[in-house]
Amino acid sequence: MKFLIGLHINPAVLDALTDEEKAAIGAGHGRFIEALKSSGELILTQALVDPSQSAVVTVRGGQPAVTDGPFLEAKEFLGGFYLVDCENRERAIELAAQIPDAAIEGLGVEVRQVMFSDGHLEA
Repeated sequence: MKFLIGLHINPAVLDALTDEEKAAIGAGHGRFIEALKSSGELILTQALVDPSQSAVVTVRGGQPAVTDGPFLEAKEFLGGFYLVDCENRERAIELAAQIPDAAIEGLGVEVRQVMFSDGHLEA
């Protein structure tokens, strides 16, 4: 089963961390990635740029319109994700609990099963 583990970031929370705490998060992600590679459960992981660099595209009357910045005004934003292939939801939750962000108040780690992938409905 495929699951997306989304990392929800709050810049104010990250800015309040010490350099050592930030380094520990980075090192923790490195260890987590290596463990997922070793277990064969990692499909893909990506980090995203700050939402201020995003573009929102809408089509109205057949004409595309593009606006800069995030779609929603919020303190938190999707900062990255892991796409994993594991046995079940419980294992995906177990994996998510190993991500350093899950232990930091004000950051969020969300687990969602993939419903549609590569042109096919997932089981």
